[in-house]
Amino acid sequence: MGRIHWCGTGLSSGPGLRRLIDVGHAVTVWTIDEPAAYALLAGREAQISGFSQQALEATVQPGEVIVSMLPPDLHGDLAQIALRRGAHFACSSYLSQPLRDLDGPAREAGVAILAEVGLDPGIDHLMAHDLVAGYRVSGKVAAGNTLSFHSYCGGIPAHPNAFRYKFSWSPLGVLRALRTPARSIRHFTELKVRHPWEAVSRFDAPLPHPETFEVYPNRDSLPFIEEYRFDPSWRIEDFVRGTIRLLGWSDAWAPVFAALERDGPEAEERLADLADTLWRENPYLKDEPDRVVLVVSLEAKHEGRAVWHQSWVLDAQGDARGSAMARLVSGTVSLAVESILTHDIPVGVHSAPHDPKLVKGWLKALESQVQYLARIDHLA
Repeated sequence: MGRIHWCGTGLSSGPGLRRLIDVGHAVTVWTIDEPAAYALLAGREAQISGFSQQALEATVQPGEVIVSMLPPDLHGDLAQIALRRGAHFACSSYLSQPLRDLDGPAREAGVAILAEVGLDPGIDHLMAHDLVAGYRVSGKVAAGNTLSFHSYCGGIPAHPNAFRYKFSWSPLGVLRALRTPARSIRHFTELKVRHPWEAVSRFDAPLPHPETFEVYPNRDSLPFIEEYRFDPSWRIEDFVRGTIRLLGWSDAWAPVFAALERDGPEAEERLADLADTLWRENPYLKDEPDRVVLVVSLEAKHEGRAVWHQSWVLDAQGDARGSAMARLVSGTVSLAVESILTHDIPVGVHSAPHDPKLVKGWLKALESQVQYLARIDHLA
């Protein structure tokens, strides 16, 4: 088996990194913070090296895997290193255009470049692929059907606070995401909003103890219609990928939204000041549990009546093994790395797999990482 070069020792890295070492993989941890690397290893043996792109490129060998748990703007550079060295690459972030542009060269080089294999994006993709495949073989597909797809995921405090949210690291990423326009489909019509909070709605999650959340669309949902292999002939009533927040979030965050709407030359500086304030006032405390809720649903209606309606539902909490977010992000990355090493991921650039064997296997492996994971048939 090829060596795994795990780059980055941030808060999301630990569980997946430890899992790969525990099952016997050869791992080099590349870091700019050696004490953080030793803390993540928690007594395990692994090679630790000081991170630089030059040192990584000089070390990595053909057939090995580079894992980037670094900021997204570095993924392209590390993928280029993998390509030049005949190695594979994996990260949890969205497929950027620089990564997509490597598809042809990666195929020629015989290497796999894999992204969107964390929580969201990642586990949500697996659930969506499974539901679409289930609908296709259900015998319920008919020309007059209308389809509604909803995928909502969020990291929330297990013990709610007045702000209805807590931060594990700098809030800048969350704030910037809230300034990004969102596009989805609602009631057969494309819905574009300048800010995600303009489209907040209530959502009843089908958890063992039903719970109501606030949800909003994020990014651009529409490319995932093709990604999830919807038939072009299907009539889509709703299609949205979005974020889950605790009930009361939009009210608690109203002053933040007002601040985010202000433009001008000092906007970025004000954003940084706001992030500092929020980080000071609403951090997770040491050993305080976080929570992750993910719901992916597909419903088909014929003449207004549901004929097929199923959902994947996940609920996880931080515990002695660490945060739920870290387990689900890096744990899924570790599964992706193993699938690359066993050649279950084809060469070229890809996001989370749709292959039924891998989807089933990865979701099965996640059962031990969550408090609740189920596929629900709402019409059974």
